[in-house]
Amino acid sequence: MNRRDAIGRVALLLGGTVIGAEFFLSGCKPAASKVEDLFDQDHVAYLNEVAETILPKTNTPGAKEAKVGEFMAIMVRDCYTPEDQKIFLDGLSKIDAATDKKFSVKFIGADVKQRTAILAEFDKEQAAYNKTKKKDDPNHFYSMIKQLTLLGYFTSELGCTKALRYLPVPGKFDGNYPYKKGDKAWALA
Repeated sequence: MNRRDAIGRVALLLGGTVIGAEFFLSGCKPAASKVEDLFDQDHVAYLNEVAETILPKTNTPGAKEAKVGEFMAIMVRDCYTPEDQKIFLDGLSKIDAATDKKFSVKFIGADVKQRTAILAEFDKEQAAYNKTKKKDDPNHFYSMIKQLTLLGYFTSELGCTKALRYLPVPGKFDGNYPYKKGDKAWALA
């Protein structure tokens, strides 16, 4: 299974609730342009740092190691509407502005505690926004970032094989397979 098929299946499992899902369920059509037309390498590095703050390296690889920043850049470029692309890019500026206002440093220069504090504030903000969001209201940028981080990580090779249980050649279906507390979830293969 390739990554595009895995993303489509994850979106179906989530009920198509991922922002931009209608585009990648029908198949993202790569634009003639490169990722650099919307995101330069500094943006990709910045996205990696944001994603790493959301999914840091522990006993499993982190989002940066899985190159989630590059994945986000491609998904935003190829699968998001121009309106959602603008919201996403403006949101990255909001993260920097909030970090600068609170800690007098840009997000990239902040330490892990500062980064976590800023993203926790945006997480609360997007949760409150999504509770009152109407159908035609624009998406919240942090919802997009968080969804793409999780989607990119858990559909990457590292996410599937290191963070989830992975069996390259599955055996028969066993609906009564014993679960032990602390077991990892199964990867979609």
